[in-house]
Amino acid sequence: MQIQFLRKPARVLPLIALAALLAGCGSTPHRAAPVEERPVGAAKANSATAAAGAASSPGAEAKPLPGAENAGKPGYYTVKPGDTLIRIALDNGQNWRDLVKWNNLENPNVIEKGQVLRVVQPGVDAGAVSTRPVTTAKVESRPLDSKPTSSAPGTSAPASGASAANSASVAAVTPAATAPRDAEDEPVWGWPAAGNVTAGFDEQRNKGLAFSGKVGDPVLAAADGRVVYAGSGLRGYGNLVIIKHNATYLTAYAHNQTLLVKDDQVVRKGQKIAEMGSSDADQVKLHFEVRKQGKPVDPAKLLPAR
Repeated sequence: MQIQFLRKPARVLPLIALAALLAGCGSTPHRAAPVEERPVGAAKANSATAAAGAASSPGAEAKPLPGAENAGKPGYYTVKPGDTLIRIALDNGQNWRDLVKWNNLENPNVIEKGQVLRVVQPGVDAGAVSTRPVTTAKVESRPLDSKPTSSAPGTSAPASGASAANSASVAAVTPAATAPRDAEDEPVWGWPAAGNVTAGFDEQRNKGLAFSGKVGDPVLAAADGRVVYAGSGLRGYGNLVIIKHNATYLTAYAHNQTLLVKDDQVVRKGQKIAEMGSSDADQVKLHFEVRKQGKPVDPAKLLPAR
């Protein structure tokens, strides 16, 4: 009887031990979770993105972006996602090549988010309206996209349709020619196209006027000035011409089929500068903008009565 009594606890003990072991296994994942997370955190700390964040930790020195010390100051612009130099120049009423010079940019196609650019000529009070004449920066005059547009043969050699428009001696003026004289005066405006206005000015949705027409219809300079851009580097505008008339006004002519002028070329009011088309548009039209100190204004308030 004593021997049988002793064997029963021996059987019970393994069951108790097994139950304890199973209970321990059930709690194992709960204890192991923090351990599994540590390698992930370590990997993130070693990644390139975390390295940038680590630079802001005490003792580490983050490399400031160019011009960061001027952020928020008048006459400076902080680059935002999606910005291009030609867009920044247009929105600030400047020649993009001047921005290249003022900011010592090695590559005008490469600007960084958060970079701060000077958008007012050095020595000019950013709070005052500049009245200096148009100047020419001696920088390569090709479009920012650095390649000719297939639909703009006039940028390399005048098209046959441009011969009559460029027959005047002014069409042969070199970049060294004198810019419009009365830089302080309001330009003498003319209509950029003969077609009807199909869309009016809206500062949010349509920053200019839309003119109807046929493919090849002439697009005319609205006033005397100098071409500061001729190319297709601004998304949404297609083949584009931008003319700077003085230190206050720019005009833009978008969606052309053919461009008949080059960067830095002096043009006169009424001169044919392009042929109407539908580049980057759903129909043939001319989109025409007037920018005053970079801000879009209603061209209908400036153009003479027809």
